[in-house]
Amino acid sequence: MNSSKKSEAFYKKLKVQLQDTAMWPSEYLYKFIVPTNGEEIKKLGNLFNNLGAVITTKESKNGTYTSVSVNVKMKSPDAVIIKYKEVAAKIENVISL
Repeated sequence: MNSSKKSEAFYKKLKVQLQDTAMWPSEYLYKFIVPTNGEEIKKLGNLFNNLGAVITTKESKNGTYTSVSVNVKMKSPDAVIIKYKEVAAKIENVISL
């Protein structure tokens, strides 16, 4: 199975889980890991700008990576997935958790 089909299967499963576990609109906590370089963290923050997101960061022990938590109210499971896809498309070397 190629990565595109794996991604779509993952998002399909995530959508079902989100529909089953929350009433929408709802708070959602995104978690990402990016290389510690100001540009990627800044870009990530900009993608959630204007959404009222609370963003917290924590550098790894060696300072190589930074975990970024984004707590934001999302309208629907589809909106959550659209944002994940936007982050993956616009931020290099991002890991979504």
